Amino acid sequence: MANPGDVLQVPELGVRVEVRRADEAVFEFDVVGRARGFIAAEHVHARSTERHEVIDGAMNLELDGVGHVLHAGQSMEVPAGTPHRQLPHGDGAGRVRVTLHPGGSTGEFLERLAELSATKGFNRFGYPKPVPGAQLIRDFADDGHASKPPVAVQRAFSRAVLAVASNEYRFVDEWDVAAPPEAVFEAISDARTYPTWWRPVYIDVDAEGPAALGKTSRQHFKGRLPYHLHTESTIVRLEAPHVVEADVTGDLSGHGKWTLTPIDGRTHVRFDWEVFADKPLLRILTPLLRPAFRWNHAWAIARAIEGLEPYAQRTARHAAVA
Repeated sequence: MANPGDVLQVPELGVRVEVRRADEAVFEFDVVGRARGFIAAEHVHARSTERHEVIDGAMNLELDGVGHVLHAGQSMEVPAGTPHRQLPHGDGAGRVRVTLHPGGSTGEFLERLAELSATKGFNRFGYPKPVPGAQLIRDFADDGHASKPPVAVQRAFSRAVLAVASNEYRFVDEWDVAAPPEAVFEAISDARTYPTWWRPVYIDVDAEGPAALGKTSRQHFKGRLPYHLHTESTIVRLEAPHVVEADVTGDLSGHGKWTLTPIDGRTHVRFDWEVFADKPLLRILTPLLRPAFRWNHAWAIARAIEGLEPYAQRTARHAAVA
């Protein structure tokens, strides 16, 4: 959240923002420049009362379509829920002090605008590009949103854009294995065993020694789709014989968690997999081929289900003999 003394530059919107006060009750900041684009469009603060005080220059504050020209030393309050817009008046830059009661997520919102400016998230007209715009609606519409179209329509647009643009996948797979948790844990935690039992998905795994907290391994694997993937996994949680978690980077990046639960002499396996497709071709194809990628994951998990149980059973038998 922006703090008092912070200066946020948003040249695409014609302004800089100087934060004066930031707490739960009040958020106050000066807008310096000539507002344009996104921040000059009509909008609504659903929960906050907003006060505008002109320090230098002049502004046209429109409330419900009615304009009010304010000069230095003049101020006006906008009740919560009132459609309004702030426009520059006259020549030159102005300074307008804006105070919101309560502040809500204003600080985070202003920081996001500065971030979009730094990452080229605005178009040449001063409006967010589709994905950043959808993220603004998703993250801040509860506190403030454009007055038109209805906020429900804006949220639907946001969900649709983010669904198409996202390269994120979340999978949860569960099955039972007729083997004790210790044997199943040994197979899952030690990635070196994957090319043996998780075939033909895993082609090669490079790791030094057995599983340990903080240990890294490198994987080469494929699915039914015509591409190979290379990743690096680091174990971030290891609680034998119940939990293994790892962070993954490379062509896929994300987080995987295996949870093993003993049930009547068997082991219930749950695999939570949250991953982003970082390989350039995958990022490009994700919006079009998401169903195919999910099918590909289902095929790979089916191979794990086929191979894990007999491998764990052999491990358990060897342990019993030893």
